[in-house]
Amino acid sequence: MHPLTRTPRLLLTATLLLAGAALAACGTETGGGRTAETSTAAAPAPAKKQAVDGLPGMPPVLDPNDVYAADRPDKLSPVVKDFPSRVYVPNTQSDTVSVIDPATYKVIETIPVGRQPQHVVPSWDLKTLWVNNDKGNTLTPIDPSTGKAGPTVDVHDPYNLYFTPNGKYAVVMASLDRELVFRDAHTMKRVKTVPVSCYGVNHADFSRDGRYFIVSCEFSGELLKVDTEQMKVVGQQKLPVEGAKPQDVKVSPDGKRFYIADMVADGLWILDGDTFATPSFLPTGKGAHGLYISRDSRVMYVSNRGEGSISIFNFAQHKVTDKWHLPDGGSPDMGGVSADGKVLWLSGRYDSEVYAIDTRTGKQLARIKVGRGPHGLAVYPQPGRYSLGHTGIFR
Repeated sequence: MHPLTRTPRLLLTATLLLAGAALAACGTETGGGRTAETSTAAAPAPAKKQAVDGLPGMPPVLDPNDVYAADRPDKLSPVVKDFPSRVYVPNTQSDTVSVIDPATYKVIETIPVGRQPQHVVPSWDLKTLWVNNDKGNTLTPIDPSTGKAGPTVDVHDPYNLYFTPNGKYAVVMASLDRELVFRDAHTMKRVKTVPVSCYGVNHADFSRDGRYFIVSCEFSGELLKVDTEQMKVVGQQKLPVEGAKPQDVKVSPDGKRFYIADMVADGLWILDGDTFATPSFLPTGKGAHGLYISRDSRVMYVSNRGEGSISIFNFAQHKVTDKWHLPDGGSPDMGGVSADGKVLWLSGRYDSEVYAIDTRTGKQLARIKVGRGPHGLAVYPQPGRYSLGHTGIFR
């Protein structure tokens, strides 16, 4: 959420709640407890997996039933395996990045960056962390092998940053400019500017085949569907409640649905991206904001910033099965999961702190003071072959 926005009150209709409850279960996970991802148990004569016809140049989909198959615990790419494990926290009001050693829960360095850093974004090739200095109109590159910042790159209004699945383009979410800007993924040279009629483009995720992506428009309560190869908006819809404020976006493991957090509706919009029909709704908690997938692809962690909690959404059961409350309250916002899957890291947006939460028990492990206005922190390195951007969407 942009720091200047405010959250109005909202009444959800019974129709939306019924629609959310009626939606069929998705995913191929078996649900229940946290079984090891390495298990080879399977039903007799499993159906042959069908290859996915992906975006040209995109790495092949490893498992059509799980787009997160490359994200298993500690399955680090050779590119990142020797990088030191760190948590990079952009402090929007301090114009710094706090660097946390997750082994000690201590801030070990504070890096000055540009004005109003919003997110720390891993590059498609995993070699660079880009700090999005939104009001500074620059990107600051950080070398994750050394933790050192390089010279800034001029990019206007970089509220958030994504990468096309083939690694060809970076996609800048120019929130206040009302633009999606496609740039060369390495040089950040502008390739194509796509004006949008919605207001506040900020978060996105790509379809299983990478051929389109869904974008949330925070300030106008809308969603966009964008053709990746054509670099063109092909669908737009207004969410069906007054004052909706969509935030983070994640696709389900089987690629059949997109989940969009809404911090005013206090839950998840559930969208069929292929048809782009009106989504259903599922409540999670006040101020639903960030969405993060567990390392076994069974559950999704939903940070409820307005009530200091994290909801656990089970894909197989298609419902919230647990809720963890921070013991002293807080404002859990954006973050990521540790490489081993055991710790969920979230920024405390309005409390100048970061939370480390045990994913097995939901217990708070640490509460770490950082700069003012911590936002889109990145846990790095993480498993995966390549990055789609944001605070770390890996495939």
